[in-house]
Amino acid sequence: MVRLFRRNEPVSRSTRLALYYTSDVHGSERCFLKFLNAAKFYGVDTLILGGDLTGKVLVPIVESDGRWEMTFLGRHEVLATPADVAEAEKRIRFNGFYPYRCDQQELARMEADPRYAAEVFRRTMWDAIERWVRLAEERLRGSGVRCFIMPGNDDEFDIDEALAQSDLVINPDGRVVQLDGYQLLSLSWANPTPWNSPRELPEEELAARIERLARELDPSVPAIFNLHCPPFNSTLDSAPQLREDLSVVMVGGQPNMVPVGSRAVRAALERYQPVLSLHGHIHESRGAVRIGRTLCVNPGSAYGEGVLHGALVVLEGDRVASYQLVSG
Repeated sequence: MVRLFRRNEPVSRSTRLALYYTSDVHGSERCFLKFLNAAKFYGVDTLILGGDLTGKVLVPIVESDGRWEMTFLGRHEVLATPADVAEAEKRIRFNGFYPYRCDQQELARMEADPRYAAEVFRRTMWDAIERWVRLAEERLRGSGVRCFIMPGNDDEFDIDEALAQSDLVINPDGRVVQLDGYQLLSLSWANPTPWNSPRELPEEELAARIERLARELDPSVPAIFNLHCPPFNSTLDSAPQLREDLSVVMVGGQPNMVPVGSRAVRAALERYQPVLSLHGHIHESRGAVRIGRTLCVNPGSAYGEGVLHGALVVLEGDRVASYQLVSG
């Protein structure tokens, strides 16, 4: 059994960590670039991106008779020059979608063959994460900033390989990482959702995964939990109630908000009482709350508006010295 860390155990008061945490950028390159800039802007040396990295939509840019055409955000556009195409690709990436250049024949094949279309999307998504890794290396190398980027429940397993190619970006998923007198426990998985996303587990299996990781903790070192899914009934996990057809249950003209977080996550926080627990997953539930001595934070997400929500946290010894929910 892992001995619980208590406030009266010896911890150096000189231990200090300033970090910036965000989550759920869902393919928005605008938000990702803001994430990379956050270290300098907020004066921290640790960046953590806690999951749901990838987007959900491919936007074909189709070559036809020496020009390019696309339909983006409901608007048909004709792109006359390579510069126009490059600018369009930038707009698409900034909005969390994936541009894909092709010709009419390629487009017809994707429309006729869903399996081929899925493979094109998978390759494009992998390339986008590889692009982000290169951007992180270019912006942060030599700065002394540590950059942790973890998948979330919505992310396909292919992207783990793209993250693993970097010697600067660290994917902490499924590990306990030592961090300047602290230890960071990270897990990308969530309890079941209506969308059957790639990284979901029944609560019992999710609890077992967290427990296996927690056994690696040193009880004399303050712990930070980086769990993509928030704890159940914590105010950080309130989302619109859905029917089986995914329509929203309305009460008094407003969506009926219900807790959808993980009971396994909550039980782990109550048992191990880390000094800090970082969460995402539920975009609507921006906030901070304490479960026992643990400060739990969910910065929320507004990636579709190009706004990056985050949390700025300063730890000193075995306590949170300060925290602030920020947006940019």
